[in-house]
Amino acid sequence: MRRRSAPHSFSRSKGWARALPAPLTGGSGSSFFFILLALGLLFLSTINPGLMSGARSSAADALAPALSVVTQPFRKAVLVLQDVSGLAELQAENTRLSQENARLREWYQAALLLEAENKSLQALLNVKIEPQHSYVTARILADSGNRFVKSLLTQAGREDGVEKGQAVLSGDGLIGRIIEAGQKTSRILLLTDINSRVPVLVENTSQHAILAGDNGPYAKLLLISTDSEITEGSRIVTSGHGGLFPQGLPVGLAVKIPDGRIVVRPYADFNRIVHVRIIDRPDDPNLRRGSLSDTDLY
Repeated sequence: MRRRSAPHSFSRSKGWARALPAPLTGGSGSSFFFILLALGLLFLSTINPGLMSGARSSAADALAPALSVVTQPFRKAVLVLQDVSGLAELQAENTRLSQENARLREWYQAALLLEAENKSLQALLNVKIEPQHSYVTARILADSGNRFVKSLLTQAGREDGVEKGQAVLSGDGLIGRIIEAGQKTSRILLLTDINSRVPVLVENTSQHAILAGDNGPYAKLLLISTDSEITEGSRIVTSGHGGLFPQGLPVGLAVKIPDGRIVVRPYADFNRIVHVRIIDRPDDPNLRRGSLSDTDLY
């Protein structure tokens, strides 16, 4: 029976050898010694914590360079990760600021447009109109784009009470009259067009004349005597003759051109007109409505 139990005991010792750490199963007992030393130091530090503080400090001082070398790659990796995350945040912030900048530019352009429109509407108040005249304020849509035709297209038509022949003013003065009236739009013939004729009055001399355009920057005075005393700087206004235009609307100034002729420079700058006022056709002030009896005829 002892011979049968020998293999069993041998297998049991072999199992214990597998369970033990590898260094303990070897011929060297150094591992076992270090384990006992660690347990002893742990026991001493538990009994007296201050006993091993000096040793710990010395060991930390001795191992500090090695720890610095070992941890250097990890610190660099952390810095790289921080830089990458910071770059992503900067890109997101840059995108947000770019979007806000685009919105601000849109608001800025809208503000400039409203400011220009406000100035244009305020400029219309510079020209005073007699109380008996009504008018329609409209926006200019386009010009003719032709050097032989001086006209403007405005956003007002018969639906707004606009009729052919009505006078049109800008913020500086008379610019022309309506020659075509559609349902929603109408066309303005400018003072400088070759087909334009406007009865005018030279204020300082009270001389009547006809203002005629020649498709240039100025207009000329017709049906006026050659010995007239029109001086440079004289103010030209509408005379009201013919009943087409109200009396006293500002037209322009008399200026002398290099060839010595006196021409009229309109007050209005036709290239910078945004809004206009279309004035209704006035009644003839020389005619009065009333009833007539048979006795008044004799």
